[in-house]
Amino acid sequence: MGFPVLSLLILLPAAAALVVPFLRSTQAARWVALIVLLADFLLAVWVLISFDASTAAMQFGEHYAWVPSLGISYRLGVDGISVWFVLLTTLLGWICVLASWTSITTRVAEFMTCLLAMQSLMVGVFCALDMILFYILWEAMLVPMYLMIGIWGGANRVYAAFKFFLYTLAGSLLFLIGILLLYFNAGQTFDMLALMEARYPVNLQIWVFLAFLVAFAVKVPMVPLHTWLPDAHVQAPTAGSIILAGVLLKMGAYGFLRFSLPMLPDAAHYFAPLMIALSAVAIVYGGFLALVQRDIKKLIAYSSVSHMGFITLGLFTFDTMGLSGAVIQMFNHGITTGALFLCVGLIYERTHSREIASYGGLIKAVPLFGILFAGFLLASMAVPGLNGFIGELLVLAAAFGVSSWAGAAGVLGALTGAAYLLGVYRQMLLGPTAAPGDAILWDLNQRELICALPLLMFVVWFGLYPKPFLNILQPSLDHLMIQTTLSVVTP
Repeated sequence: MGFPVLSLLILLPAAAALVVPFLRSTQAARWVALIVLLADFLLAVWVLISFDASTAAMQFGEHYAWVPSLGISYRLGVDGISVWFVLLTTLLGWICVLASWTSITTRVAEFMTCLLAMQSLMVGVFCALDMILFYILWEAMLVPMYLMIGIWGGANRVYAAFKFFLYTLAGSLLFLIGILLLYFNAGQTFDMLALMEARYPVNLQIWVFLAFLVAFAVKVPMVPLHTWLPDAHVQAPTAGSIILAGVLLKMGAYGFLRFSLPMLPDAAHYFAPLMIALSAVAIVYGGFLALVQRDIKKLIAYSSVSHMGFITLGLFTFDTMGLSGAVIQMFNHGITTGALFLCVGLIYERTHSREIASYGGLIKAVPLFGILFAGFLLASMAVPGLNGFIGELLVLAAAFGVSSWAGAAGVLGALTGAAYLLGVYRQMLLGPTAAPGDAILWDLNQRELICALPLLMFVVWFGLYPKPFLNILQPSLDHLMIQTTLSVVTP
């Protein structure tokens, strides 16, 4: 079985989360969280470097019996898809600690505990290969994020936290029902790999797909189940918004990749027109809503609804280009949108305002911040040479191959995205220097640069040279394409 590196990735932050609440010094809590999450990131880098890109098989596997009588086990593994999201999660983890270094001043140890617990659970979700283990980790993620919004959030934090919790909990209950239906129709096993190989009647697939759809659509979020997202983003602290946009939104799309497409291929094809339609609506609707926002956090939140629409659109084209573009867009959206929320959090610390109209000339007043913010805005706009371009291009190409109107909706969404992002660029970065009220602006310090520069590196690297990403990803995507086209049992 080898060294249990995936368990170490999960348990290292979990162990720190048990220790940090008992530290008396707030500085000690910060440093322990930073060192542990940075070590976790370096471990994820080692996993990526050691990954065999020639196979679609699950690697670094671990398997221990948990409840043998019910077929429940502690089973872990990563393939060419999940290994990148483990890296993304661990990258954003230590960045969140640094981003919160001065902005979180109350209950610091408890906040760092929430960050550590979140990372442990999120990495566990991407590594889990047992459905019950996956479900437990999936559900447990709600608790630390709920606490982060409800305790350290803005003025309406309690409302936003409850709304987030209720939406996601309701969807998760249907997810559990779908899991149990598969369990009793596949020889009473929760092994995800075995469930992918099983064959199910089409009628069963349709009902399970609908149950999964609600759970995953809330997490993505897809229109019309998206209304919790803007409230959660606006009220969440900076670290909460980074995790929410960077990782948690990917959980829904990851669920489609891991469950709906390979386990329920007939139902996925049956509902593909609906999914494409909902994705097209999300792209255009999210873009139009972002276009009229005055609050920069709300604008980025609605832009996420639009960008996640591109991801679900690519997934349900059942095309290699579409799948590749969707997964690339998932990773790149996590980098770019996480970076945008980081930038908004950094400027909010200085001005305590999220009103777009109250800013101006930031690139002259705080040039380092202005250049980085401009780079991330251009990446979100999918400018060629930056990371947002290739994923969006592949999705659009696949969409036109499936439906001309879906492709047209994607183009309209991209144009709308350029309009609202250029509007933010013009208002906040150009023009006469302006800051809200009597706010004093100062440029990025060393700590803040350390947060932003790794994200900028990924923006440029994946924009100019995405080949390493695609080399690792492609075998797993090819295997997924085979799974989605298998003939299955009829009713």
